Amino acid sequence: MRIKTSLNYSPNFSTSARNKKKIKYIVYHYTGMRSENKAIKRLTDLNSNVSCHYLIKRNGQIILMVPELYEAWHAGKSNWKKDISLNKKSLGIEISNKGHEFGYENFSKDQINSLIKLSKYLIKKYKIKSSNILGHSDIAFGRKKDPGEKFPWSYLASKNIGIWHQIKEPKLKRFRSKKVSNIEIITFFKYLSKIGYLTKYLKNNKKTKLIKSFQRRFRQKLINGKIDKECMIIAEKISKLSS
Repeated sequence: MRIKTSLNYSPNFSTSARNKKKIKYIVYHYTGMRSENKAIKRLTDLNSNVSCHYLIKRNGQIILMVPELYEAWHAGKSNWKKDISLNKKSLGIEISNKGHEFGYENFSKDQINSLIKLSKYLIKKYKIKSSNILGHSDIAFGRKKDPGEKFPWSYLASKNIGIWHQIKEPKLKRFRSKKVSNIEIITFFKYLSKIGYLTKYLKNNKKTKLIKSFQRRFRQKLINGKIDKECMIIAEKISKLSS
């Protein structure tokens, strides 16, 4: 399967080619800028020190910015499971969206259709596990929110891209906002650690950001940074899918 792309190369990448076998993650981002043109300009600006492998425009056009076997600078300081600095082992896909700061919008149908095609191509090419399809906020929850709660993780999972809990909404709703015990809170963070999130040595404000990151990914109906029974049920299910 070939993917139709346009070329707009970024100068921001590590110049040593990496082994294909080292690529094990796909990380989704939104651009988080006022306009698409400004986002493209920044990703190709030598002084910005940021880049990605692919950018998907609002109209669904896919732009290749850094060849896959080179390390793009998209993840920054990041952690997942036992890996740090995920740039080394990942492919970064930016999706044009103004983001939370400038008027977070729904992703377009054209974007998602293109994302599905591109993701399937990369998953097959690099044999990437479903549990290694991530958002920027998963790997850098202390400073990032993207791709955010409007990103269609559930729909992508139905296309065999990433993981989702598959628990019916009526069942989950019954447990939303129901309190949990101190022991359950400890168990919740154990689930998150098993999924891949960094959970050690976190102060309270970082714990809240971690919970919100989890919610943006797996409980998008309510992002409040509070652990409840619904979060517990989802985290347990996802932890089993992540093993």
